[in-house]
Amino acid sequence: MQLFRKKKQPPSNEPVISDKLDTNIQQLQEDLGADSDFLLRKIFLGENSTSPVAIVHIDGISDEQRIIEGIIEPLQEQATTSKSTQSQATASKSQQEQSATDGVTLDQVMNTVNISSIKKVKTWNEAIFAVLCGDTAIFVNGSTEVLIASTRGGQTRSIAEPTTETVVRGAKDCFTESIRTNTSLIRQRIRSNSLRIEGIVLGEVTKTDIALVYMDDVVKSSLLNDVKETLNQANLEAILESEYLEEILQSNTRSPFPTVLNTERPDTVVGNILEGRIAILVHGTPFALVVPATLTQLMQSPEDYNQQSYIATFVRFLRAVTFGVALLAPALYIAITTHHQEMMPTILAISLAAQEEGVPFPTIVEAMLMEFAFEILREAGIRMPRAVGQAVSIVGALVLGQAAVQAGLVSAAMVIIVAITAISSFTLPHYSLSVSVRLLRFLFMFAAAFVGLLGIALGLLILLVHLVSLESFGVAYLSPITPFVKSEQKDTFFRFPVQFQKQKPIPAQQSQTQEETKHGDGNEKNSQ
Repeated sequence: MQLFRKKKQPPSNEPVISDKLDTNIQQLQEDLGADSDFLLRKIFLGENSTSPVAIVHIDGISDEQRIIEGIIEPLQEQATTSKSTQSQATASKSQQEQSATDGVTLDQVMNTVNISSIKKVKTWNEAIFAVLCGDTAIFVNGSTEVLIASTRGGQTRSIAEPTTETVVRGAKDCFTESIRTNTSLIRQRIRSNSLRIEGIVLGEVTKTDIALVYMDDVVKSSLLNDVKETLNQANLEAILESEYLEEILQSNTRSPFPTVLNTERPDTVVGNILEGRIAILVHGTPFALVVPATLTQLMQSPEDYNQQSYIATFVRFLRAVTFGVALLAPALYIAITTHHQEMMPTILAISLAAQEEGVPFPTIVEAMLMEFAFEILREAGIRMPRAVGQAVSIVGALVLGQAAVQAGLVSAAMVIIVAITAISSFTLPHYSLSVSVRLLRFLFMFAAAFVGLLGIALGLLILLVHLVSLESFGVAYLSPITPFVKSEQKDTFFRFPVQFQKQKPIPAQQSQTQEETKHGDGNEKNSQ
């Protein structure tokens, strides 16, 4: 979207932090305006209460309790203590010495507040950005630096059960819109010092927090560098959801197949991180991104690893069959009934011919009407209120299907085919893959209507060539099927028991050292 493209702006002169508190407060009011959530409080410190301190934060995105207990109360206690000790000051001090000890330094304030994470910043933009992120800025009169206390908080959604990737057996927690909550869910599962969480900020206006999560001893350095370079080159003005980055990370934006995995399940992200992939968390969305992604990865569910191996293997083969049904069932029906009636048994051909006798439309039009009707019902069920959405979808499908058959607009066989196709599309674990199948289904239907089975065969050939050409950050999209990797076949179509699988990937540094050793041995042999 051009709206979110970064616009070139003329360079602006950055304000400087003044040693006069009133000047800084005036600049704050100019930058942040008269917003109702902009809060500023003064506290006077020093023996004569002549050293004002300004506490600045944004209401709603800051932890008010932490600010009161960790900043305001300690400073107020310090002010009270200074007043009580003023009367006990040594009478021999001169007036010049008294005024010299009256001021409060930035370090004294820093040692007074009870905040675990606090730092000094020297630029105005850093201070403003920290306040807009939910931190608290402490301005001290006479200092050209600002204290930034970590007080990010505010209202966030509690951890709930996943809504798009439900399982019968497995973890019931999912990511939220808070990036810190999401990183904590990963930390709880991986208690290793090799886990790395790198934070970056993207978006000229929104300045969205992004976190790269990976295992330092497993991830390949080339992959990590490619992901960082791609994100740093993102020329976006705003990032409101992880989809904005997903489009940038896609290896082929014209392909209907997703080359980036998006998920709201922490256990899925953790499993991929342990295999050497990189997870990308975006503040403000519960959907994390994982790269690189392959087709076999998108066909697998976290529940495959929460049940016995032979059951998981059966379910994976079932998914492969339903993938083909969701993609080709309407096209095969159109091709056979329109161009290849001789392939059907005689009784079935007579039955279908009797049903089609009263239908005024060709088979392709009939199929398109039913498919579009179901897509409308699907979207309506999503947008409707949750309390009535499911009921309206079911009743609408039954009523429309039955009424269409009785009115002679479609045949009963076509209703069955569309219903089986729709049910099969729901068996795919990831919604992004099912959407791709829904789009390609219409292309195969048109090919079947005009050329028959030959059109389906040509479409499958083109689809296979396209899938082979896809890759995600240097990893083939059909890996480990092609190129064939024998060691990875234990967890592709089959799901071998855990004791037969490789428990931990070879660390990236070790594998690179082994490759260098092999190349070195080969060079030595050649030289000999």
